[in-house]
Order: sequence, then structure tokens, then C-alpha cells
Amino acid sequence: MNQSLTVGRNIHHKSSKVGLNIHRTICYIVLIIMAFCCLFPFYIMLVNCTRSNYEIQNTFSLAFGSFLVKNLQNLFNNEQYPIAQATLNSAWIALVCACLTVYFSALTAYATHIYTFKGKKAISTFIIAIMMIPTQVAALGSILMYYQIQKYTGIKMMDTFIPIVLPSICAPVTYFYLKQYMDSVLPTEVIEAARVDGSTEIGIFHKMVLPMIKPALSVQFIFSFVGSWNNYFMPSMILTSKKNWTLPILISQLKASDPSTFDYGQIYCLMTIAVLPLIVVYFIFSRYIIKGLTSGAVKG
Repeated sequence: MNQSLTVGRNIHHKSSKVGLNIHRTICYIVLIIMAFCCLFPFYIMLVNCTRSNYEIQNTFSLAFGSFLVKNLQNLFNNEQYPIAQATLNSAWIALVCACLTVYFSALTAYATHIYTFKGKKAISTFIIAIMMIPTQVAALGSILMYYQIQKYTGIKMMDTFIPIVLPSICAPVTYFYLKQYMDSVLPTEVIEAARVDGSTEIGIFHKMVLPMIKPALSVQFIFSFVGSWNNYFMPSMILTSKKNWTLPILISQLKASDPSTFDYGQIYCLMTIAVLPLIVVYFIFSRYIIKGLTSGAVKG
């Protein structure tokens, strides 16, 4: 009887192990396919950087070509499109927008998390409701407002970075995420203890709260940086002079150039230049991403 029970347990153990291995194999296959689908377009982009315009238009290839240096020379020698200036403009806008978004969203989330005041729930609901309004819907009203400010105050708003950078202070999505994160990892007892020790409110925020929510700040910094770097809609309506163009505007202008001078090799090189800073930022903050995304998911 005992022998038959032992045999049954061994069979069940082996069948469970086989089922687990099959499950893992299926998961790995699915993940490999998804990774391939995500990375393949980037590989094709890199390949086309090294091929001529004629080759890109007429043939498809997975092998690297020999026109990389020529494409880069044609791109940077194109006097109509200020590549270096556009890259600096995009980097400056993305960095400033990311810093403002993360800092002021964290400040707002901290205020609604720690303090109790009249209208707190209504304010939080209003901020979250703004998330439902698309940027395109509010764009026309925003541009008209900038024109009015410029007209009545004399402060130049159009064709400057101010209308692009300033609205980043209000980021409802970032606020909502940081608020949920603080609810899960920031106990009020710690804040009360710091107050008893004589710390100021702003000192508590900078010296205690920000270090405690660093993973969430890193994740939101990446998202904000990528969103600002890739932003085309608002900059295309506000920035008119070439010296203020960003990389997305430059790519669109290059694609709409004269058919006689249209060059896919230059476009793919410019797209690669636009993608590389995002990869660098991701690798700098990548160790915080998983921690930041999962830590605020469960309260307690």
C-alpha cells in the first residue's frame, strides 16, 4: 500500500514538473516573439542608415550596407536643416519638461497625501478628470491664450520654448501615479516624527520624501522625457523659425522636402539620432523601472 502511494506521488511530481516546464517553454517562446517584434524595426532602421536612397527604395535587405558615412555627411552638410541645433533644442525641452513635471507632480501629490484641508477630495478629483481631456482639444484655446498674453503684456510667447515647457508643471497622469505610490510607501508617522524633530515642511519634502520615492520619480522622469522628446503636435504649431525647431519637426520637414532631393538614407540617420538619447536615458534609469512600477501597485 505504501509502495503504491509512493509511486503515485512520484508520478504526480513528474507530471507537475513536466507541466511546469511546458508552461515555462511557452512563456519563453511568447516573450522571444514579442521581443523580436519590438526590436526588429530598430534593426531595420540601423540597417537602412547604412544603405543608399536607391537601395532603400528598390530592395529590402537585412545586411548592413556601406553608405553610413556618406549618409551622415549628406545629413550634416544639409544647410537647410540645422541638425545639431534641433538636437540641442529637443534635449533642452525634454530635460526641463521632465524635471518640472516630476518635481511639481511630486509636490502636489505630497500635499494631497499628507495634509487635510477643505476641498481636498474635490481638487484631487478635478486633477484626475483633466486626464480625460486630450491635448489636441485644448491646443487651440492654449494658442489663442498665448497670442493674447503676447498682445497685452508684450512678452513674446509664440516661437519660443515657454509655451512648451510651462504647461509641463501640470501633469495629471504623473500626479496620479505618484499619489498612488505615496499612499503605499509613505507613512504619515515618518512625517510626524520629522516634524517633532524640528524639520521644516519643505525640508521634509526634499530630504525625506523625494529620496523615499526615488524609484517612482525615475520611472516618471523617463516617461516624461520620452514624451517631450517625441512631442510634435504643440511644437509644430508654436515654433516657426528653424533655429527653434526640434527633431520631430526636422524629421517631418525632411520627409516633406523636394522629391528631387528626398533621401531615405538621411531620414533613417536622423531617426537613429533621435532614438539614441532615449536609449541612453533608459539605461541610466532602467534599474528603477521594475521597482518603481511594482512598488506602488499594492498597498500595505
